[in-house]
Amino acid sequence: MEEKKENRTEALIKVIEAGPLKITGNFIIKDLKKGEETSPGEIWLCRCGKSANKPYCDGSHNKK
Repeated sequence: MEEKKENRTEALIKVIEAGPLKITGNFIIKDLKKGEETSPGEIWLCRCGKSANKPYCDGSHNKK
């Protein structure tokens, strides 16, 4: 009988004023289009829509 491995995740999400979401901790990111799954430990997600690397922040919110 095969045992199911439980994936325990825990993350802290910080909303940066006029900036991205900073996510740190033990979490899993699943990219359904690419069929990839990673556990990076820290990421910054774009909230402004200007990033050339969506969903990840590239600092475009600081450019005028």
